[in-house]
Amino acid sequence: MTLEELAKQIKACKKCPLYKNRTKAVPGEGNPKAELIFIGEGPGQQEDLQGRPFVGTAGKFLEEMLGSIKLKRGDVFIANVVKCRPPGNRDPLPDEIETCWPYLIEQIKIIKPKLIITLGRHALQKFIPGLGISSVHGQPKRREIAELGKLIFYPLYHPAAALYRGNLRETLEKDFKKIPRVLEKVEELLKEKREETKEEIEQKRLF
Repeated sequence: MTLEELAKQIKACKKCPLYKNRTKAVPGEGNPKAELIFIGEGPGQQEDLQGRPFVGTAGKFLEEMLGSIKLKRGDVFIANVVKCRPPGNRDPLPDEIETCWPYLIEQIKIIKPKLIITLGRHALQKFIPGLGISSVHGQPKRREIAELGKLIFYPLYHPAAALYRGNLRETLEKDFKKIPRVLEKVEELLKEKREETKEEIEQKRLF
């Protein structure tokens, strides 16, 4: 399946009540071969109107931060844990997140990112239950996800939270600027893993 085919399914989805009030579903967008996936919580008003993720004020802030590490929107993939706007921008409910989960899993399988960056507590809790964003932000975490295997996550505060709570802005900007170094470390780990696998194959040939 391609991202485009998956997006068509999401736009037609009626699996939970959120579809009743949406203007447009918001599948996500970006580079289909992105090394980085950013995962937020759910679409807001502007996202619902345009069918695109992070296009409001928080989206502009996200683009600024991407620019600070010499990246553009088109270099990464941006998605949310729910694909339709919750009424009044309320928090997504557990059953809504669960209903959308297979779509997000499929996106990750197709893209095969090196690093998943969670934005806000809902995305963090879905992938790594039991951790609080205030205690783990800016700290890479390796976890095994049943449907995906072992992945590396980098939890960050949601850009909207940083805009509305000024004390978080500096923290988020500081954590964001660590992303290139975190990615380097991930690439080193992947290289070591490939070399180990190659060595195992060679040993099997010898014996």
